[in-house]
Amino acid sequence: MIANLKNLLFENQSFNQKIAKNTFWLFLGQISGKLIRIAIIVYAARILGPASWGAFSYAMSLVAFMTIFSDVGVSAIVTREVSKSPENSKAYFSTAFFIKIFLLLIGVGLMVFGAPYLTNIKEAKTLIPLIAFVLIFDSLRNFGFTLSRAEEKMQWEGINEFLTNIAIVVFGFILLTKSPTSESLATSYIFATGFGFLIITWQLRYYFRNLLTHFDLSLVKKILSAAWPFALFSSIGAIMLNTDMLMLGWLRPVEEVGFYSAAQRPIQLLYVLPSLFAVSLFPTFSKLANKNNDEYRKILEKSLKISLLVALPVAIGGIILGDQLINLLFGDAYLSSIRVFQILLATILIIFPSAIINNSIFAYNEQKSFITFSSFGAVGNILFNFLLIPYWGIIGCAISTILTQLTANSLMWIKMKKINNFIILSKINKAVISSILMSLLVIILKELGINVIINILIAIPVYWASLKFLNEEMIK
Repeated sequence: MIANLKNLLFENQSFNQKIAKNTFWLFLGQISGKLIRIAIIVYAARILGPASWGAFSYAMSLVAFMTIFSDVGVSAIVTREVSKSPENSKAYFSTAFFIKIFLLLIGVGLMVFGAPYLTNIKEAKTLIPLIAFVLIFDSLRNFGFTLSRAEEKMQWEGINEFLTNIAIVVFGFILLTKSPTSESLATSYIFATGFGFLIITWQLRYYFRNLLTHFDLSLVKKILSAAWPFALFSSIGAIMLNTDMLMLGWLRPVEEVGFYSAAQRPIQLLYVLPSLFAVSLFPTFSKLANKNNDEYRKILEKSLKISLLVALPVAIGGIILGDQLINLLFGDAYLSSIRVFQILLATILIIFPSAIINNSIFAYNEQKSFITFSSFGAVGNILFNFLLIPYWGIIGCAISTILTQLTANSLMWIKMKKINNFIILSKINKAVISSILMSLLVIILKELGINVIINILIAIPVYWASLKFLNEEMIK
């Protein structure tokens, strides 16, 4: 039995087995890793307070930006080319590695020497040189995943993500206990990402041997010219995700950055769920697109319905219990995060189904439209932030996020309906009724002073029971 389990989780055998194995490891790395990291995020936010936590969050937003810009799609090209031509894996890996090093040097230089002029947060300025090491280690660690994906050995990535997040938690608790400062938290990230980089270096030691020998100058132009579409797409995503934090750092006090980050972190974790669901559907969508559009439409409608069956109670229930949830996670010091948290929870109703819509557009090879709409959203987010943040602070920033996501994703819905006209809103009436019934119960239990965790544990089965009572077909 142990031998069979080992073969299932570590060896590539059949087509279906590879999909199951890789899905398991990606889920372990992404979901489990992020759930583990929540422990140090909550602890750090509480012990540092809104100001220091805000400074750290601002610095990490810079890392997220520069991680994208220091890659320019090179990693995606390596994965694609090595998948197609394994015999050229060493040449592509070595050449791309040196391209990556060159881009990282530029990114670190911009971050260390340019970023301090973009913020008035003094504490963030002192963190930037430390955070630069996180950029280096994490970028190179993620670059190593290009080969694990190309060779369909996702266990390398899953194990690495899992261990790196454990290291962040362990180092974080140790260093923050000794010295509760943002510098200690940044140092823990340096140690952890450095540890993760050492692991991937050991895992790929075969490829790191004789890097210079396998460097191919003729591949440099080929890699960079093929990478720019990926770079454009990735840059847009980075802007959409991190603009809010950076602009708050420019326009508002550091405490507000901390409040916004506290409200944003739990919701970003929820965003992972529809992303994984969409990834699991993508192969099926790709097979059916332009070949069996009727079957495609049926699966798309069912998938959207499932996503909304989850999104509706999470968003509505979360909004009702938002004050209690923020207090439970971060304490009284973050009460100013409550309204932002409640506003951002509404984005779940947009993001959950849109993750599936976006992959559907890719399946039909219409990604140019996706880039256009995302670009529109990114520019709109910046404009809305400039208009709303000076007057309404973090509330304005949250409203800007809603408006931006609603606009960009509405355009994507319209595009997808033109490609394959699906119908969904008229099919979720039972989910809406069940969500209303569940919400009434949640409000009553809250008014009775029932603990928020108990309230949630009661609400979940009540919601699903009401769906079953209404004969919701997706329950089957």
